[in-house]
Amino acid sequence: MASNKPALEAPFETETFEPPTFGTEADRTWGEWNPTEDSLLPPVRGRHRVAKQRGLARSSTVLGVGVLAAVGAGGIATAQDKPAVSISLPDAITDNLPAAKSLPGVGSLGTEEAKPSALATDPLTTAGMTTADFQSGATDAGEALRARILQQAESQQAEADATAKAAEQAAAAEKAAADAEKRQTEAEKKIQAAKDKAEAEAKAKAAAKAEKERLAKLAESYTLPVVSYTITSTFGQAGSMWSSGYHTGLDFAAPTGTPIKAVHSGTVQSAGWSGSYGYRTVLELDDGTELWFCHQSSMTVTAGQKVSTGEVIGRVGATGNVTGPHLHLEVHAPGGTDIDPMGWLQSKGLNP
Repeated sequence: MASNKPALEAPFETETFEPPTFGTEADRTWGEWNPTEDSLLPPVRGRHRVAKQRGLARSSTVLGVGVLAAVGAGGIATAQDKPAVSISLPDAITDNLPAAKSLPGVGSLGTEEAKPSALATDPLTTAGMTTADFQSGATDAGEALRARILQQAESQQAEADATAKAAEQAAAAEKAAADAEKRQTEAEKKIQAAKDKAEAEAKAKAAAKAEKERLAKLAESYTLPVVSYTITSTFGQAGSMWSSGYHTGLDFAAPTGTPIKAVHSGTVQSAGWSGSYGYRTVLELDDGTELWFCHQSSMTVTAGQKVSTGEVIGRVGATGNVTGPHLHLEVHAPGGTDIDPMGWLQSKGLNP
């Protein structure tokens, strides 16, 4: 039974190792190989396939490509400050590596004259930065983001301050308008109050004047019963000397024989003796009010006679239940109710 012999180790001396060559010496010129999706992924179905090459040289080439791809995929930006990955291959292998353009799917990616673009100094730190960020002096994306956040915060704060200031100004304007309206209302109220007061005073003066004129006219149509007199008793005074228990009239003390005048025009209802009243004359006025003139010494009118204001109807005396000469005057309403003569005379413009 045949046994497999172990593979011979490749010597590291270039003059003793002769691996199979691919292409000419000129084709083996080395250049930087840039892995692409087409070179790393299986070829798309339907494309031309090249027969797989077996051997140590192809294995070493694939190793180098994998390392480069790993470095590129892992983020070149984060590895710039670190030493580059060192790839060591035996001299015998490096001398016999095929040209890059002869590799399947690689040669078509570029020409020998094409030069790879240099990596940016900071390929990822400037990711997401705008032209405005660069113009503002930002050096990386984090600084730009921070600047934008601060700018946005300042803008929002400025907007909030403007809104608050506008609201404050609006409130101040509203308060000022309300104060002005209040002052105007108060001023209008004061003006109206002064006007009302003036009108009230004018009305009061007019009323007083009218009352004065009315009393003057009444005084002309009404007169006191005697001219010279003294008030000795008033209406409502209590005492046993009066049969009703209180005084029902107004007493004008005057010497016997003093003329008694008709207080107002009217008709004589009766004239004669009346017991405790002595000689009495009853005068009925046009409104039905009766005036009683009592304790006369003599009478000059008779029943049914019409008299006018100031006409003499009798004389003061001391007849009836009296203690001295005087005129006892009583006033009775149309229904017979006793009225205070003092107040009634005053209502007619007279002041006894």
